[in-house]
Amino acid sequence: MAIAYFLPRYTKAIPAPLAAITACTALVTFTPLESKLVSEVVHTQRTSMIEKEIITENFAAVKNQIPHGQYSEAAQNIALERQTDAQIMAKWNANEAQKIAEGLKETADPLDGSLKGALPSFHFPQISWDFTNSDSLDALITVLMLALIFSSVGLIETLMTLSLIDEITQTRGQGNRESVAQGSGNILSGLFGGMCGCAMIGQSMVCLNSGGRGRAAGIATALFMLVFISFFPSLIEMIPVASLIGVMFMVVIATFEWSSLRLFGRVPKSEIFIIIVVSTITVLLELAVAVGIGIIISALVYAWNSAKEIRIQCSDESQTQKTYQVAGNLFFGSITSFKEGFNPHNDPQKVCIDFAKARVCDQSGIEAIHGLSIRYKALGKTLYLRHLSPESTKLLQKAGDLVEVNIVEDPKYAVANDAME
Repeated sequence: MAIAYFLPRYTKAIPAPLAAITACTALVTFTPLESKLVSEVVHTQRTSMIEKEIITENFAAVKNQIPHGQYSEAAQNIALERQTDAQIMAKWNANEAQKIAEGLKETADPLDGSLKGALPSFHFPQISWDFTNSDSLDALITVLMLALIFSSVGLIETLMTLSLIDEITQTRGQGNRESVAQGSGNILSGLFGGMCGCAMIGQSMVCLNSGGRGRAAGIATALFMLVFISFFPSLIEMIPVASLIGVMFMVVIATFEWSSLRLFGRVPKSEIFIIIVVSTITVLLELAVAVGIGIIISALVYAWNSAKEIRIQCSDESQTQKTYQVAGNLFFGSITSFKEGFNPHNDPQKVCIDFAKARVCDQSGIEAIHGLSIRYKALGKTLYLRHLSPESTKLLQKAGDLVEVNIVEDPKYAVANDAME
């Protein structure tokens, strides 16, 4: 962290993250200093994956014999059973043999922390489109739901990263273009057995702080990863995890909006609550989930505040006609206040509602207007709507017979010019 913080103040010829990782790797390799390496983490993750497969198979073998209501207890007992190294190795070898038999690979890989890979081959997934088969239908639904979740999370993270990079570099990216490119790349990657991906704030900040600005930086990153994994995996395996953690801590410190802490006590409490919730969920879960929850809370707060801002007042009144001036958005959150602002029993025969400063936003607003017109019609009175915005007029016209109102159209005047005869 110290190298990543102080080195850019003296020189930017060498990327600070690269210098920090190289220095930490040299210390761990040539000194008694100890730290967990990337290869050890990879080996631990592969072992855990095999253990989960064994636990799942053991539970599936006795599932039909477990009395109803005891599944959870039985699953916990099976999960607590410690797998031996021999069982883990046997399961790994069986999985490798199955991949060789299916033609997915030619030789079996050992169970270690190696990151060495090979170029993938084209493989079109074998999908059953038989909707009459329950297993095929369940599989398609599972794939569809996972695709929807992954694409949503990927798009949110990509657009957030793009917004942050635009703010730092004082440029303007093309969100639509990036989204289409990301989707196309993920489809092509899947056809070669790869995983889906998206723009990541951490990696983008590391690239940005290292001097990368254009698309060549991202292309170079992908090419260097391909070269290292294919030909020099040992250089990555020997990197200490502590150095990667330090680099990511520096990314977090640089990414976090520290100025937001000064807003406490100066902005509405709802905004402070959203900042705390999003920051907490980001730490406990992940950024994409935090963003989704933050958007939902912000939308609810906006709806609550908009519901309180609708205003209804009488602008013109006579013995035969009365005009109400409405200001604000008419939607599901403000219909109660809207209905309470009228008094059909005491109003004259003709009542006009002026929407010059208001807007009908949703079906609930249409229903509120329709209900109000029914109340006036039951008393033998006529309700008119005036100065509706084009969007509100179109919304009422789409409702058709669902709403009964009288819309007073404003006159449209043509401007005289020399072209008119």
